[in-house]
Amino acid sequence: MSPLFRRTAKKNPADSTVTLIGKPGCHLCEVAEETIRKVCDETGAAMEMKDITQDEELHRKYWEQIPVILVDGEQHDFWKVDPDRLRGALGA
Repeated sequence: MSPLFRRTAKKNPADSTVTLIGKPGCHLCEVAEETIRKVCDETGAAMEMKDITQDEELHRKYWEQIPVILVDGEQHDFWKVDPDRLRGALGA
């Protein structure tokens, strides 16, 4: 079958991890955390948080964009989380 017409299996959200990169006291980070937790609870995806003030590499890479949201290690969004877009990225 041609690669253009090959069906890909639907992604299982429970196999994914959403990472929130932020810092303490950041209002946007708190709002993003609430949204991500809700979506992860709904979909079964795992959530992890990383503190940009504790990681020099993350600080250098993302300081101007926090909160930054990664899905399975790939940058998905920054500043604001759209719950529907996040569900779509998780395959839900």
